[in-house]
Parts: sequence; C-alpha cells; structure tokens
Amino acid sequence: MEVKTIVGLEIHVQLATKTKMFCSCRLGFNDPPNSNVCPVCLGLPGSLPVMNKTAYEYSVRAALALNCQIARFTKWDRKSYYYPDLPKNYQISQYDLPMSHDGYIEIPLEDGTTKKIRILRAHLEEDAGKNLHEGQAHSQVDLNRAGTPLLEIVTQPDLDTPEQCKTLAVELQKLVQFLGVSAADMQKGHMRFEPNINLHITDDDGREYRTPICEIKNLNSFRALERSVAYEQWRQLNEWKKDHSFTIEKAGKQNRGWNDQRNETVFQREKEEAHDYRYFPEPDLVPVKIDDAWLDSIRSTLGELPQAMKARFMQQYQLNDYDAGVLTGDRHTAAFFDQAVQAGAPSKRVANLVTQLGLKIANEQNCPVTQLGITSAQLAQLANLIEDGTINASAAATIFETMRTDHSDPKTIAEKLNLIQQSDTSALETLVDEVIAANPQAVTDAASDGKKSKKARGFLLGQIMQKTKGQANPKIAGDLLDKKLKN
Repeated sequence: MEVKTIVGLEIHVQLATKTKMFCSCRLGFNDPPNSNVCPVCLGLPGSLPVMNKTAYEYSVRAALALNCQIARFTKWDRKSYYYPDLPKNYQISQYDLPMSHDGYIEIPLEDGTTKKIRILRAHLEEDAGKNLHEGQAHSQVDLNRAGTPLLEIVTQPDLDTPEQCKTLAVELQKLVQFLGVSAADMQKGHMRFEPNINLHITDDDGREYRTPICEIKNLNSFRALERSVAYEQWRQLNEWKKDHSFTIEKAGKQNRGWNDQRNETVFQREKEEAHDYRYFPEPDLVPVKIDDAWLDSIRSTLGELPQAMKARFMQQYQLNDYDAGVLTGDRHTAAFFDQAVQAGAPSKRVANLVTQLGLKIANEQNCPVTQLGITSAQLAQLANLIEDGTINASAAATIFETMRTDHSDPKTIAEKLNLIQQSDTSALETLVDEVIAANPQAVTDAASDGKKSKKARGFLLGQIMQKTKGQANPKIAGDLLDKKLKN
C-alpha cells in the first residue's frame, strides 16, 4: 500500500496599516471592545466603503515578492454568509479576478535542498469580528477587528509533510515581516493558517482512493499547524482502513477545528463550495486598475529579498547558514550588518556582535537593533578593535552597552574604561617570567603529557591574566608562555 499526503495551505495575513480596509477606523490590539467601529464596518444602511490604498499597495508588494502575476484590473466581490461577528452578513473579498495569481516560493528542506511551492493566488479582503466565549455564561461579539485588511495567500497542493507546512509558514512570516507589510505576530492574530488535507491511497491491487479533503480552520501557531496536519494524516488513514468508502466521492469535504489540549481535530461542518457564498460584484466599490507607473513605484520598494540576501551573505561574507538566516530575518538588522561590513569590518566579528549582543539587548528592550543608539560605523570600529587584539570579547560587550548612551568612538570608550588589552611584548614577558618562577610545580606539570599538561598551562595563563587584571592580550601572553615552557 502506498499513501501520499496532499496539503494545500491558505494563509491569512493582517496588513500593517493604521486603519481598516474600507473605513478610517483605527486598528489597535486589545483596545476596549467595540471602540474602533463606525457605520461602515458595522454595516449600517446607507454607509459606503472606500478602499485603503496603502493596504492594496502592501498586498501588491507581497505578491511581487511571491513571484506572482499582478492583475492590471481587479474588482471587489461580496461573499455572503451569516455569522454573528459579520455585521453586514457578507464579506468584501475578491473572487474570480484576484489582484495576483500564479506565483511561487521556495522553502528549505532538511536535506539541504529547496522545494518550490506554487502560489495559486493572493487576494485582498476584509476580516470579520471576533466572538468571545471563554469565562462567561454567554457569548459576546467584539467588532473592532471587523474590516481589518487581510491578504489571503492560497498555495497549490504541493506540500506533503507536516514539517513542510511549518517551514512554509515560517518562511512566509519572515517574508512579510521583512517587507514591512505585516507585523505577523501570531499571538495578536496577525497570521492564521488553514491547511486543506487529504490522502491519495493506492492499495496492493493498484486501486486508488482519495480521502475527503478536510480544512482545519484558524490555526494561529506553527506548532498547531504542524501537529494538526500530522494528526489528520493519521486520522484519515485509520478512517479509510476501517471503511474503504471513506472517500471524497462518498463523504464530501469537511471543515474541522483543532483542539490543542486533546491534540486532535474535531468536526465542525460540511465544507462550503463557492456557489454557497453567492458571490456577486460589490456595487459600492469601483474596480482597481493598476498602471505601469503605479506598479513600478511599488516594485521599487521591494529591494533585495531575504532569500537572495541570505545567499549573498553566505557567499560574499562567508557566513554560515544560521548566522545568515538570523541576520536576514529583519530588513533593518540586515542593513545594519551589511553597512558595518562595507565600512571595512570583518564580517564574522560583526555578525557575532549583532547576533550575540545586539539582538539580545534589542529583545530585552523590545525594539529593533537599529534603535539601540549604535551606528553601523561604531559597530565596524568595535569589530576592528576585537580583530586587531586591542580589546577582548568581554570588553567588547561592555563597550557595546556603553555605546548606547556614549556616542564617542569605541576606542575612546575602551580607554575611558581601561579596557585596552596589554600587548607590549617586553612588559608581558617580565610577567610571564614572574609567574613561571612562582609556580614551579605547574611548570613541571605543563611539561608532562595528557590532560595534566593542558590544565597546568591553563592555570599559568590564568595567573598572567590575573596579574594584568584581564588586560593582557591572551594570544601574545599564550605564545610567550609556550615559548618559555619549551625552553
């Protein structure tokens, strides 16, 4: 028996605009319920929508980065259905003429290769509100989210493992954050995933069965996405083993939810088809026509995309995959690093300073690394001080922190704080002689073989560093010590 998993993914991305898709209500997280609403997003009679131009441009920017074809003419459609959190009883979306189509994204695989995932379409729509059920005896409706601009990205069914689904989601999050079109904070509901899964099963006699396509709704974490797809693989195969009539022809399609506590999907309802939504053109909005000048102006905001930049950092600066991935996770961090290296600093030293010091402090301060108060020129100077042995790594951490408030050059700061390494060979040689004379047993042990020798050498070098209060250049001191021990 052969079993093949088929997964297509729908991803809803909340765009980082200041206002909603078709009205001027502000977008804010955790604002008081129903405080950011107006006649338009409440669907009151006589109110008319007006398109948010920035939201449309953000969508085109993302679609271009996904290698999509951009439609020069697109229209808006009403997608009709009734939910308590949908005040108009329809959602303004795009049906047969989406703003983009036929793209792709490449995702990394565990074996070091990449896989191309085709994008069927990416279209723009408005979000519904939110039903609140927990901690009370009745349900409540918060319409602050109603009308939020959403970019819906729909892939072809090119995914075949839970791990690939998670990887695609991670890559898309990094991409929209890098482009600046979405904060993509899943704790705030900025990204939601809906995988469509079924199995193609070929039995020992060569007969093929296709299990029902099941869409898992509103997943808001990478973990939930990966685990729900894995569970659904297992569930559908076991359902088919119990009853070979468990096929899409006989059982249709389903919408299912994910119960994170029980680690299982649960049936919600039969899946709707397009005709169930009674799509028809939105009469209150004009179609969107994008000309060459407008498209070119949006294309000019793309810049170098993260995958291309990562590949360049690995080739041009000889960075490993991990460091290059961390640095290109954010456009501003990548530019900060790039500018410092181009100023003449060694790439690996700069990468270490950014990833091990800069990003750590930025995370603690909840701000981008570029807002720490340190310029790329200072960063380059600091990296060069480490490289030429003027300061050690421990001193660099102190200087990095000091540079946030003291805008002197790093060497001046090092001198103020007495952090310059002692590299005077003659002065260090005298100290080495003193340490050797004071520790004859350690000298004898250092001349022996095995672990005892290594430990004794470390002790002697430590004594030298202690005498200089950590300011001796460890390489020069170590070389002098080894020379003396050999003699």
